[in-house]
Amino acid sequence: MVDQLIIASRESPLAMWQAEHIQSRIQALYPKLKINIQGFKTQGDLILDQSLATIGGKGLFIKELEQALVENKAHLAVHSMKDLPMDMPAGFCIAAITEREDPRDALVSNAFASLNELPNGAIVGTSSLRRQSQIKAKFPHLRIEPLRGNLQTRLRKLDEKQYVAIILAAAGLIRLGLKERIRAYLDPDDFIPAVGQGALGIEILENNEELLSMLEPLNDPNTACCVNAERAVSRALAGSCTVPLGAHATIIDNTLHLRGFVAKADGSELVRASIEGPQTSPKDLGEQLSQDLIARGALKLLEN
Repeated sequence: MVDQLIIASRESPLAMWQAEHIQSRIQALYPKLKINIQGFKTQGDLILDQSLATIGGKGLFIKELEQALVENKAHLAVHSMKDLPMDMPAGFCIAAITEREDPRDALVSNAFASLNELPNGAIVGTSSLRRQSQIKAKFPHLRIEPLRGNLQTRLRKLDEKQYVAIILAAAGLIRLGLKERIRAYLDPDDFIPAVGQGALGIEILENNEELLSMLEPLNDPNTACCVNAERAVSRALAGSCTVPLGAHATIIDNTLHLRGFVAKADGSELVRASIEGPQTSPKDLGEQLSQDLIARGALKLLEN
């Protein structure tokens, strides 16, 4: 058995928290194992003056970490599942998806307790086309402005009154001990979360069978099932940061409940669909849901 592991991580406080969380989980399983974390700056961290939709999407947060795996500078990389492309590059695999934190989006504001309270023309910060489209569909009177940077930077911009409110993933705020900043959780029935939101994935080289076996106990079957269903929806619709879509799955009494949406970025058109079935077939259900969305006009929206 290996006697040392190096975890590759982005350098933001949230990414480091996530890497340290996985480090502690592995350490609990293998107390004698030496585990270090190596931070890396990714293109997504360095280019902050453009939206992800403009500069290339999700892969910008992982390429440098994958390169570290290839060059044997690290053995595993920890990611937010929502940052991972729908198709993993050849030679890599997700060894484990850990138990999910709250997958909902959260409203953060110093002046208002809900989106319903925001006045006409109020500036809401988000660079997510998924969030933008759903907000504009329900609250067309609000003004959406781009918001990039790590979580602390985004909160600082809100506190400097550059925005009346901002939308963030609840999971990140909770993990960094900032739950008190959340004014409202957005109902996932009305504001469908990003694919994989709130879940962490551990990426390794797919030929590393020993490490795959070591990390297997960290995999949470229910979370993995839900995330795989969500990713199947997005994969079938060519989902990335350039596409306003979301999918969210839950398991109730061994039944998988999955809902998804596709929209125009301005929220002027939006289609939703939902499906339920056995949790043993998450990818099939995801593909079925995508076909339902296509039948309702999803491809037409994605082409615009």
